Amino acid sequence: MQKLIDGYRRFRAEIFPGMRDHFHLLAESQSPQFLFITCCDSRVVPDLIFQTEPGDMFLCRNVGNVVPPAGELGRGGTSATIEYAVEVLKVPHIIICGHSDCGAVRAAMQPELARHLPLVRPWLHYVEEAQAVGTRALPSTCNSDAELRECVHANVVGQLANLRTHASVARALAAHTLQIHGWYYDILSGAVEAYAPDQRAFVPLESTTATQ
Repeated sequence: MQKLIDGYRRFRAEIFPGMRDHFHLLAESQSPQFLFITCCDSRVVPDLIFQTEPGDMFLCRNVGNVVPPAGELGRGGTSATIEYAVEVLKVPHIIICGHSDCGAVRAAMQPELARHLPLVRPWLHYVEEAQAVGTRALPSTCNSDAELRECVHANVVGQLANLRTHASVARALAAHTLQIHGWYYDILSGAVEAYAPDQRAFVPLESTTATQ
């Protein structure tokens, strides 16, 4: 706890004073440009990776960066978050971001890892179903970094498909007021890849906006 308290003290003493005007503008409203859906993994820190400021991102985090298909209510609030971001905040971009060494994807491929987690097990079915959307056969295990990477990629693509089933998202896509993106963050290198639908592959983020 002391680490958090010390950090808060530095924030109040050193950071907040220099951003006082910015926080004043945010005090009564927000207009983020991005809904960023990513994993709960403590190693994935969107504001650090993308150097964003308060008010830039509307964040949604859950185990495995899952988007339950439309109609699946009560699943961690993800569906409600998406609806609010699109209908109320009018975000022009939604990003689903997976990451390397994802425990949720590994557990979906190796169910014995979650056998003692009765709440996590059914949630991982969304990962299993999403991976099936991929156009290529997936590895039967996640025994190597390359195999796990391929499975995480497939999960991101599958969750994008789930995202399109939500009525608010479908309407915004049809009206061309929304773009959706699938990204992959590599913890070891700090690199981000974006899914390029025309290539059906993940490519360096710098080379594409990964719009769909």
